[in-house]
Amino acid sequence: MANSSITQSTSRKGLFARGRGAGRQLEWWQQLLLQVFCLVVAVSVLFPIMWIVTLSFKEAGSQRSSTLELIPKSISLSSYQAVIDQPLSKTAGDISFWKLMGNSFFLAAGVSFFSVMIGVAAAYAFSRLNFVGRKFLFLSIGFILLMPGIATLAPLFAMLAKIRTSLEVLRIIYFVLAGLIVTGLILMTISRIRSDDFRAGSIAVVFGGLAVAGLLLWGGLGIDIPKNAKPFDLGRSLYGVGLAMISGALPFAIWNLKGYLDTIPKELEEAAIIDGASPNQIFFRIILPLATPALAVTAFLGFMAGWTEFALTARFINKAENYTLAIALQTMTGQYTTVSWSNFAAMSIMISLPVSIVYLALQKYIVGGLTLGGVKG
Repeated sequence: MANSSITQSTSRKGLFARGRGAGRQLEWWQQLLLQVFCLVVAVSVLFPIMWIVTLSFKEAGSQRSSTLELIPKSISLSSYQAVIDQPLSKTAGDISFWKLMGNSFFLAAGVSFFSVMIGVAAAYAFSRLNFVGRKFLFLSIGFILLMPGIATLAPLFAMLAKIRTSLEVLRIIYFVLAGLIVTGLILMTISRIRSDDFRAGSIAVVFGGLAVAGLLLWGGLGIDIPKNAKPFDLGRSLYGVGLAMISGALPFAIWNLKGYLDTIPKELEEAAIIDGASPNQIFFRIILPLATPALAVTAFLGFMAGWTEFALTARFINKAENYTLAIALQTMTGQYTTVSWSNFAAMSIMISLPVSIVYLALQKYIVGGLTLGGVKG
């Protein structure tokens, strides 16, 4: 009797059964509404992308079509070639597309690297150390996150514009930074070899550090110092923009990384202390490897912010040699110029494509890193 009642109740529960919990089935009309809603969202998201891709495949110098075209009638790459040959308008200056991309990459990579390096150290201090004013400082960082970034533009520019130095001092700074990196790599290598812990990860760190040191040396040697050179104006350089962006990226980096570090059990550190590990060994060999997803998320978001930044760059930079891709895109439009919309669309695609590819490749890590950093336990 009991079995028959169970069978009858189970037979009533089918595709449209109601209930709580994951996996519950919806009524047919609920499914229909959900599918229609998802279709509307998909169309609203994909429509501008399809429209601008179609526009970029037109002949160079083409204007916007009076009719709606989402599928190109013919494919031409002349707009992409025109953008590579002359990325700026004739009145904006003369600079190559690859120089613009190099400036954008320099800015984005610098913001990503320093925001992660400084942010993870500060986040670890907030997560593990008890010091006076800890809660107040962390809440202050959260308050900074609530402020719009554009609100800090004027004070940052006023502060950085007062910092000026000679090009000789700038070259020395390049060489000193490169020397510090090489010295640190040598000391790390000696320490790892003595402890018999020089593995593939250490080799990757050494090669990466040498690459950064080489770039610094190359940049220092590439500084041209004329006889009557003007002082180096930090507020009008990519370095000033980078410092301003790092100050804006750090609050999010600290907040996000601190939430993730809170999920790492402290018992792991206690076990390492019992085994004789030093605080530095605990941080570099235990905490950082476990925090790799959060580090990757923070680094990617910092890189994306630096790659697409326009407001700070447009306010700080006044020389074409320091322009980025975002500024070059803006110079294609103007009140008294005829806009080549096919070139504009091609430039937009070329700017967004690298970041889009990286995002799609790291999407699961980005979602996982953000969600795991928002809970405890």
